[in-house]
Amino acid sequence: MIFSEDEVERYARHLVLSEVGGPGQQALKRARVLIVGVGGVGAPASLYLAAAGVGTLGLIDDDVVGLSNLQRQIAFSTAEVGQAKVQAASDRLTGLNPHVVIETHAERLTQDNAAERIGAYDLVLDGTDDFQTRLWVNAACVATGRPLVSGALGRWSGQVGVFAGRPCYRCLVPEIPPDAETCARVGVIGALAGVIGSLAALEAIKVLTGAGEALTGRLLLYDGLAGAARTVRVAADPACPVCGG
Repeated sequence: MIFSEDEVERYARHLVLSEVGGPGQQALKRARVLIVGVGGVGAPASLYLAAAGVGTLGLIDDDVVGLSNLQRQIAFSTAEVGQAKVQAASDRLTGLNPHVVIETHAERLTQDNAAERIGAYDLVLDGTDDFQTRLWVNAACVATGRPLVSGALGRWSGQVGVFAGRPCYRCLVPEIPPDAETCARVGVIGALAGVIGSLAALEAIKVLTGAGEALTGRLLLYDGLAGAARTVRVAADPACPVCGG
């Protein structure tokens, strides 16, 4: 795989980085990554993955840009309020890096289309704030053998984890919490989305390039109010209906 002069200059800081270099950058260019939910986590993550040179980015979201999104979803502008998120994000990402192919899916990911959509990509980054969608994404990732980078946030805290086989996300969340919080209901500090979205993008890059140690089977918990972070291991549930047995 040959890089153009523009790409060599564009990715210069990656190419001289020993953990990435030419082979890692080529791996990024070959990669197909699906971002589920172009919101608080997905919007900033998409910017960094496009800037990093991921060859194909798929965006799936059925929502439109709202004025309240702009406090944290930095891929969008005021002029784009009312536009489909996937189209507004596609325009922004193409402007950032024209070498990246953007595939848009202006639809909601469901149990019926999850396997087909996810099977067309090498890695999935899930930034949705709906537990049912997260479980559908996880089940499809396990079924198709795709690694899953999961990011979530609310109020002042967030988390990022990587799941590849066992344990899976269902081991962490066996049932949908009855009192599940959403950003719309409890609020979220805007800059937190940048922290968690960037961490999710970083983990995706590590998985794709093989650099360092990804958070596979682990969960990074970030407390923005305390300015502290810790990492915990996720135990595989032998009775998990998705990856167990």
